[in-house]
This record gives sequence, C-alpha cells and structure tokens, in this order.
Amino acid sequence: MTNAPTSTFFTPPKPLNAIKHIICVASCKGGVGKSTIAVNLALALKQNGHSVGLLDADLYGPSLPQMLDLNTGPKLNEQNKIIPFDRFGILCMSMGVLIPQESALVWRGLMIQKALSQLLLDVEWGELDILVIDMPPGTGDPYLTLAKKIHVSGAVIVSTPQELALLDVRKGVQMFEKLNIPVLGFVENMSYFICDSCDKKHTLFDTGGAAREAKKLGYPLLGEIPLNPLVRITADQSSPIVTQYPEHHISLMYANLANATWAQIQNLPLNAGSVASVAVP
Repeated sequence: MTNAPTSTFFTPPKPLNAIKHIICVASCKGGVGKSTIAVNLALALKQNGHSVGLLDADLYGPSLPQMLDLNTGPKLNEQNKIIPFDRFGILCMSMGVLIPQESALVWRGLMIQKALSQLLLDVEWGELDILVIDMPPGTGDPYLTLAKKIHVSGAVIVSTPQELALLDVRKGVQMFEKLNIPVLGFVENMSYFICDSCDKKHTLFDTGGAAREAKKLGYPLLGEIPLNPLVRITADQSSPIVTQYPEHHISLMYANLANATWAQIQNLPLNAGSVASVAVP
C-alpha cells in the first residue's frame, strides 16, 4: 500500500480586521519592477482618497528604505507595537529598517516565516482601506505564511512583456489559485519606451505579453506602464514620480492603475478574516 502525501489544513485567523482590504503585488520573478509598481500604486491609491498602508515583504531585497527614505530604526508604542513610518500620507514598514541594508539575509524558512509574521501582526497599522504588500520573488515560504496568517483580498500580478518573465507569472497565478487568493489582474511593466529624439515607441522587451496572458487566463489587464528614466530617478531620490510629478503622464497611468485595481477590489468581500481551507504540502 502506498502512503498518501500528508497535508496541513488551515483556516486563516483575522489578526488584521481593522484593514478592509489586503492585496499582494507579486511577480514571482525578480527584475520586473514590482516594487516600483507597488510603491506608486499605493501612493496613487492614497491620492484617490483611500487610507493606505504599504508593507515591504521582500525580505531578501527590500526596496522601501531607499524609495521612501526609511533610514531610521522603528519605534514602539506603549503596547510594544511597531509604529509604521508615515511617508506622503501612507503608513510604511520594511524589513530593511530592521537589518543593515548592506547585510545579506541568509535565513531558513522558519526565520522568514517569523519575520514576516512580525511585520504583519506586530505593526500598529490601525484602520486602513487597503494594505498593499510588496511580495518577494518566488512561490515559497512567504506566500504560505501570508495565507496562514491573514485574509488576503487579492493579488496584482506584475510582469514585463517577454515570454521569459511570463513563465514565472504562470506559476505565480497557479500558486494564488491554490491558496484561494483571487487574482485581481495583470500589470505590464516596461511595456515600451518612447524615445526623446524621435518620439517613436520602441518595444524593447516585446509588448502585449501580459495582456495576452491575462486574456488567456481570464483576468483583466489593469495597466501598461512604459519605461521612463524619471521613474528610476525619482525612486532613487526617495520621492516617487506619483508624488514628485503628479501631473506627469506616467503618474496619470498609475492613477488609472489605482482606479482599475480599486474597481476589482470592490467586487470582493471586506476583510472578514477567513477563507476556505486550503491544503498546503
């Protein structure tokens, strides 16, 4: 007789029930600009009138300390909860403020789970309309920890247009489906580049790949963001383009992305703190 594989069944509790919606921004692949999308999406949601939190859960390569100037250690309140930073009106926290930025993170799975749990549960997020979580690449422990600890409203999938990036996107979509986390839609980043000299659109990494994949899998395309040096420059200056140049055409694209994302969120129930039980190997 063969032994059946063992599984652990869990139903997430509701530790963050003061937050109406929690969404993951994920790519399951590094180098596609996921963190830039997450930061500017969160800021655009704030500009649209929502109360917003932003959690940098990319434990291996946290970007928020640079992009939002989080350069001091966190403080605790009277309940020993971590007080999040306030940047441009959104509440922010990152693993990058708890460890030296130049240090390489060499942790086992249980340590990653503990660190992510602390960032989720030991931060005084308060009441928010939405918490945006910038997720790390891959499909491993951080996602399982997230599904165990909190109710996630949905996931925004970020990809560049080329097939090489879409290979990992497909794996990510399957993972979210297995975890019963709704996919809100796709964002195609670095979709094209408009040359300053010739004003011509150049498709450096192909184009339309995310749109085709979204249509194939039955999900909406939430937005297409082109390559633009100002996005990189403003991120390096710790003042993202949405805040520094709110009327720039790229900022308006992020505003449209925020509107499209929020429209998808409106179709979901509020953060009730529980979802259907799922099996985790």
